[in-house]
Amino acid sequence: MAHRPLIAPSILSADFARLGEEIQVVAGQGDTRADWVHVDVMDAHFVPNLTLGLPVVQSLLKVTDLPLDCHLMIENPDRWAIGYAEAGAYNVTVHAEAAKDPVKIAKDLRAAGAKAGLSIKPGTPLEDHLEVLKHYDTLLVMSVEPGFGGQSFIADVLGKVRAARRLVDTGHLNVLVEIDGGINAETIEQAAEAGVDCFVAGSAVYGAADPGKAVAALRDLAAQAQH
Repeated sequence: MAHRPLIAPSILSADFARLGEEIQVVAGQGDTRADWVHVDVMDAHFVPNLTLGLPVVQSLLKVTDLPLDCHLMIENPDRWAIGYAEAGAYNVTVHAEAAKDPVKIAKDLRAAGAKAGLSIKPGTPLEDHLEVLKHYDTLLVMSVEPGFGGQSFIADVLGKVRAARRLVDTGHLNVLVEIDGGINAETIEQAAEAGVDCFVAGSAVYGAADPGKAVAALRDLAAQAQH
């Protein structure tokens, strides 16, 4: 499993007045280049916060070649998710707790050219969604309650990560395991040890003096912990 860890800076922690420039800061060369850019879409219904939506994603797609990882923390993703795939997002993640027909969503997202992601909140059991996950490309394990950036890491969710990792390694699931919430230099190693493939980091990247160097440093820490 010792493949290159993926780092996905979350623009929830970036300067919203300069989003295009903020993405360029992590789109450098070599180790300082992010793998994905994580875009948190919140609707003030599924979560209390309100962030950005499809028009902003369409604009960002024009200014970067980094894959956009759109995390839809919204009600009724059955209606709205497809638009992000059609716009050109690389990975579109919906919440298991909000999706009415998650299998159909996955098929629609893939048909539109995107990877399909399923996210589960800290209190949502993995076991309840194993059949559905067979239709998905990405499992996003939330390590904070969705809705606000800057929260503390909930280590209890790593049990779900380990279970998912075992299912992937034994061929029962074929998903990339992603984690989102409270990931920084102190927490990324335990997440990597548990079997995470892709790490979403907000303030740990955009709160750093040099976001590109922060990306490289986080990836190094994760890679060391994987061995």
